[in-house]
Amino acid sequence: MKKPRVSNIKHKQKESLLLHTIASLFMQIMQDEPLLTGFTVTRVELSPNKNSCTIFFHTLGGIEDFEKKRKTLVLYKPSLRQALAKSIHGRYTPDLRFAYDQQLDKQRRVDDLIDKLKDEGKL
Repeated sequence: MKKPRVSNIKHKQKESLLLHTIASLFMQIMQDEPLLTGFTVTRVELSPNKNSCTIFFHTLGGIEDFEKKRKTLVLYKPSLRQALAKSIHGRYTPDLRFAYDQQLDKQRRVDDLIDKLKDEGKL
């Protein structure tokens, strides 16, 4: 079994810290902006050189709902970066990017197919 490199471990720790911090900051934003209710921060991916951070969101309205509300989300980007800079100790604050997380939709489709097969008695 191959041991993970220290740099990989630190990278994952930084992603975890970003996820926790961004999720709590986003909860505060949702209290001020009712248009963004229903959005959930699902995961965060930090680029290998740590200069950009992609924040993945999911909403029950799907990707169409996300695209409609994305402009409102982008308005909060500077304040999110500023709050991150204050709460995360580091030399640089990564650039934030927002994306829709399709993994949960794919998982729901697979679960629906499995349930359908169970109902038909094929599993």
